[in-house]
Amino acid sequence: MRTYIGGHQAVSVKDFIELALGTPVELWLGEEGETSEERAARLDAARDILADNPELPDDVARIAAEVIEAHAPELFNVVPLARPAGRRRPSRKGAAA
Repeated sequence: MRTYIGGHQAVSVKDFIELALGTPVELWLGEEGETSEERAARLDAARDILADNPELPDDVARIAAEVIEAHAPELFNVVPLARPAGRRRPSRKGAAA
């Protein structure tokens, strides 16, 4: 099954997130080893995008909630642990030494 967002095919989870957000994930999360200048430029770009799209945080939260709801069984595959049968230790009261 192929997934298309806005006419673009999402071939990986990263593609899907990027197409759903309209921005690269690295813009928001950063990249390992980025310099302080790269970080400052990335954060400036992120601020500009948020200023132009004030609804973006709400959209991201909505998308995340929809994904969690759609995949809840896999994400929260919780299996109750079996409780061990209650074992009582024999009382040693009154035992002769």
